[in-house]
Amino acid sequence: MKLPPYSFLVPVALVLGLAPFVPEPHLVEKTRMLLAGELSRPIDIFDLFFHSAPLGLLLVKVGVDLRSRWKGKA
Repeated sequence: MKLPPYSFLVPVALVLGLAPFVPEPHLVEKTRMLLAGELSRPIDIFDLFFHSAPLGLLLVKVGVDLRSRWKGKA
């Protein structure tokens, strides 16, 4: 599976991770709810996954790239 390029992942991760900008980003709100044990409604769980998916893909891509560079030097 080929992951999207950084030029696509970084802006999408920033926009979805920080949207809506006012009063508080959903990702911050849902993470706070998760840590407080208040994340129980299905729509809130979906929101957490929806807003964090591009960030997760970005982290996977960084990990794959770092691993391939590390293996290349061995």
